[in-house]
Amino acid sequence: MKYEQFAKLTQIALGKQKADLVLKNAGVVNVFSGEIITADVAISDGIIVGVGCYEGALEQDMSGKILCPGFIDSHLHFESTLVAPPELIANAVAFGTTTYIADPHESANVCGLRGVEYILKQTEQVPANVFVMMPSCVPSAVFEDNGCKLTAEHMKGFINHPRILGLGEVMDYRGVVTADKAMYEKLELFRHKILDGHAPFLQDFDLAAYSLAGIATDHECCNFEYAMKERRDGMQILIREGTAAKNLEAIVRGIVENNIDTNGFCFCTDDKHIEEIRREGHISHCIKKAISLGISPVHAIQMATINAATCYHLDGIGAIAPGYQADIVVLDDLEQVKISRVYHKGIAVSENTTPAKAEVLPCYGAIRESVHVAALDESSFVLNAEDKPFPVIVLIDGQILTKRIDAVLPEKDGKFIPNAEYNKIAVIERHKASGRIGIGAIKGFGIKGGAIASSVSHDCHNIIVAGDNDTDILLAVRELVRTQGGYAIAGGGKVVASLPLPVMGLMSDTGFEQVNSTLHSMVELAHNMGVNPNIDPFITLSFTALPVIPELRLTTRGIYDVQKEQFV
Repeated sequence: MKYEQFAKLTQIALGKQKADLVLKNAGVVNVFSGEIITADVAISDGIIVGVGCYEGALEQDMSGKILCPGFIDSHLHFESTLVAPPELIANAVAFGTTTYIADPHESANVCGLRGVEYILKQTEQVPANVFVMMPSCVPSAVFEDNGCKLTAEHMKGFINHPRILGLGEVMDYRGVVTADKAMYEKLELFRHKILDGHAPFLQDFDLAAYSLAGIATDHECCNFEYAMKERRDGMQILIREGTAAKNLEAIVRGIVENNIDTNGFCFCTDDKHIEEIRREGHISHCIKKAISLGISPVHAIQMATINAATCYHLDGIGAIAPGYQADIVVLDDLEQVKISRVYHKGIAVSENTTPAKAEVLPCYGAIRESVHVAALDESSFVLNAEDKPFPVIVLIDGQILTKRIDAVLPEKDGKFIPNAEYNKIAVIERHKASGRIGIGAIKGFGIKGGAIASSVSHDCHNIIVAGDNDTDILLAVRELVRTQGGYAIAGGGKVVASLPLPVMGLMSDTGFEQVNSTLHSMVELAHNMGVNPNIDPFITLSFTALPVIPELRLTTRGIYDVQKEQFV
């Protein structure tokens, strides 16, 4: 703040001059003291100058309303919402999320630094605070077939970018605990910033070595016991409630039952579809659910605001107090988190959860032409099946973890014949048309009479497909080549639905309404075709290709046992 501005705002704080805007007679959530006090909030130049008794050039009566700081999503991937970043922000801001800490490793795995620059460029002028973590593991594993590779050398040009907060989720925990030199160089480059973690179910010694590296956060805790192991090592726990991975209830129940201090916990969405955001909310949903499980409303709001701001060193964000940015959520009902208005820098940006129009910048070239697949026919998906146990990926309801079982697969003439219990699953390399295809079996997906394909498959984003017959599997894959990425459903020998996602094969820039409508109908169709109603058919499928989360995954090079760290 320059002297001239400071001198002006001081006069307003002292009550000697009128503020630009005063929100009068509100119940104000103070995240520092844990109180709700009745006061006026004075705002000028987008900054809160005082909380007390003030006059303004413009005054708005907030009697009966509750004011709380704008919510913070402490870890998300814009790409997983399926829409361009400004579209996601317009919708999530309407539900009170005014700050986003994004990891663009999905974009980076497809287009490298161009993907990171795409996310930065698209979020320059949005009505929210958007910060970015530099992707740490591109690719997520050394054997993965992705579009690009990022080294510490590539990252140096971004180290002083004002919106780059640190190093994104470090999935290569093995590289950390074995002191791999390339990983160390990345950690060291961002040592003075924040190092985000990704460490599901590490053993005690491994977790100690991982924490020793300075990694400060983790969003991969699926239960309270593991969250507390990480918390005792000083890590900030980012409680995830996304579309496929829903960890909030398990962790919050443990916090309540054991009377744990909530300062070490924040909320994040990680991967959440636009359709679900429109239906239930964003971080607002996390707050409401935590309250329903026994967290006090003020503690829940602290978890959604100041806890994350403190963790990521976001000075001047996350509170309603003098000197803080005027990001404010107006609530009609505290416990139900019923939102009537949202302010960003003192300007009303949403009324009654209605999203404002988003300005999406056009993109061209490689960003829109990223699907390159070698020639395929039905024989490309043949899987030999002998009369002996075969490693099968088993899905877990409400989680992105999987289990491994070894089962004798249905077969004819020595070939796997998929059915509703044991679907066939395949991952097809789509960046360089190498022709690599990994094929396996999956249980718990359940599609009958068709196939579902996606070019969103974490984190390398090759094409992944699951089905009960090779004809529909091939048709679904070919549809994604035609649309240059997206989701596709085939059944009865024809394509029955598709959602084009031509921006890196990950996002649409046609508007959230169309994406929301198409996705909703495709999810319903997938469930009607037998897909397990307790999973999201697309996000759950997409994570079965990520070889850094236990237990069993499928890549372009075959079936991978994460715990044994070997192909099987």
